Amino acid sequence: MIRNAVLHLNGEQPLLCDLFDMPAAGDIGLRCTNLRLMNGKRPVFADDSKSIFFFPYVHIRFVEVLPHTTGSADVPVEVPDGDQQSNPVPAAVAAPDDELDGELEIDEDFLRRIREV
Repeated sequence: MIRNAVLHLNGEQPLLCDLFDMPAAGDIGLRCTNLRLMNGKRPVFADDSKSIFFFPYVHIRFVEVLPHTTGSADVPVEVPDGDQQSNPVPAAVAAPDDELDGELEIDEDFLRRIREV
């Protein structure tokens, strides 16, 4: 159970809900329970917020699943070769500072023009 996911419906205010499992690519809709407004109150269209709700994806803009609600800070991300990797880091970010020094050289002519202004 994924608690406190934020459901953003088309043209509506966001709702909090509990998901039974992570949405998958082959799903046609989102099944959830414990539906409530962001302030914790029951929405007017729901008779009982503890019911099971099914929202077709055509009515959903996006679903926000916070990292701490999945039970771990590392959410697996699918990479092109089929292996799963947690929090992939781009090569530019992972590069040591020594490799970046050559790219960050200051243009003296540019600095001179700035000082003249």
